[in-house]
Amino acid sequence: LKEMGCNGIRCAHNPPAPELLELCDRMGFIVMDETFDMWRKKKTAYDYSRYFNEWHERDLTDLIVRDRNHPSIFIWSIGNEVLEQWTDAKADTLSPEEANLVLNFGRSPDMLAREGEMSVNSLLTKKLADMVKKLDPTRPVTAGCNEPNPYNHLFRSGALDVIGFNYHDDWFAGVPRNFPGKPFIVTESVSGLMTRGYYRMPSDSMYIWPERWDKPFYDASFSCSSYDNCHAPWGNRHEGTLRHVKNNDFISGQYIWTGFDYIGEPTPYGWPARSSYFGIVDLAGFPKDIYYLYQSEWRPDKNVLHLFPHWNWTPGQDIDLWAYYNNADEVELFVNGASQGVRSKGKDDFHVMWRVRYEPGTIKAVSRKGGKVVAEQEISTAGEPAQIRLAPDKSTISADGKDLSFVTVEILDKDGNLCPNAENDVTFAVADAGFIAGVDNGNPVSLEKFKANHRKAFYGKCLVVLQNNGQSGSIRLTAAADGLKQGAAVVKVN
Repeated sequence: LKEMGCNGIRCAHNPPAPELLELCDRMGFIVMDETFDMWRKKKTAYDYSRYFNEWHERDLTDLIVRDRNHPSIFIWSIGNEVLEQWTDAKADTLSPEEANLVLNFGRSPDMLAREGEMSVNSLLTKKLADMVKKLDPTRPVTAGCNEPNPYNHLFRSGALDVIGFNYHDDWFAGVPRNFPGKPFIVTESVSGLMTRGYYRMPSDSMYIWPERWDKPFYDASFSCSSYDNCHAPWGNRHEGTLRHVKNNDFISGQYIWTGFDYIGEPTPYGWPARSSYFGIVDLAGFPKDIYYLYQSEWRPDKNVLHLFPHWNWTPGQDIDLWAYYNNADEVELFVNGASQGVRSKGKDDFHVMWRVRYEPGTIKAVSRKGGKVVAEQEISTAGEPAQIRLAPDKSTISADGKDLSFVTVEILDKDGNLCPNAENDVTFAVADAGFIAGVDNGNPVSLEKFKANHRKAFYGKCLVVLQNNGQSGSIRLTAAADGLKQGAAVVKVN
């Protein structure tokens, strides 16, 4: 995330591990530290609402006192999408699907606060905010709200220093009018759905999956397009919300759901999907293409040019090629040396696109500023899988029995090109001062074990995590798969 240009993290939706805040202190992230995902009104049968009345004062106090000396924290959040935003959300008796439908799409005026009223829900909001300010008067208080109407009971309390919206992009423009003089932040946004390495064309078609929470959804691919053209019904594409933030000074920033994929909430699919599709980075830590959109916007100090997708298709097929770039006026695309034209971003554009006929060979993108080349990228058609390449993120780790090296495993052809559709099962062997801490590949529907000595490649890649065993020396890793030349790597341990 730091390399991408991200500078803020919202904890979702509970007290963070102290180690996370220590990292943010050192690395320069600012943090929205968050307490509760529900108050008195329950979202699910066994959630924190069962304990709220007895424990909320102790738990909120403990959080603020524990965390208030962390310089990374710049704002406190007292709740996320709590049902007290409404007079009676009736979620207690609904299924999760029905509750989400009501909370995101089914609001009615009689569920909101009345003019001049200080409801029980508003009083509870004020109580929690006042507790925070008594323990730490130096930082503002907010809440992640999915009811954007100013008659939301939390907003009517007057206790929130910063207005926070979860989604509801169509309400952004009215914020200065509805909340005069109040700072505003998008506490949760986007909910884009992407599978690393999977592309559904045409790229300018939009896929809203599922259509609604209460409608069953199925697609045989169990995948979501990486063209930023697939999102959940309550959200928006990455470019859509970023455009709001970029063009409206009253929007102080946005928190994107989510930085990383995570176990659970495998929207829009059910079993065997078992992890989310929301992440900018997949479960194995591999960036999806959208990563480079944000890097091109948030890292002006770095020349970014990212051309995608891969170049292994069916001859004659029409392929949409996108490029994210910065610090340049234009990008030119070449297919086997022949120019496919020059493209430039307009004011509200975040990428350029070409639709070209596939022919095996090499594609090349060249970005220029004032006629001078800024960056170049080439992608060649890969042949059959022939070898394994291992790339540790750290070549030296500590001999403390804890330190890790994350090793990217890539399936290459004989010429060293990544095989974008490879799914070889790779077996690992470790010798000397370490052992395998875990394996992964970022596949949301993989049911393979995370603790194992092998993993299938997913769109050409998988991951093995090495851990020091307390001894010094080195860790020797080999990776083998049927019919492929083995890969090897050495990590020093001091």
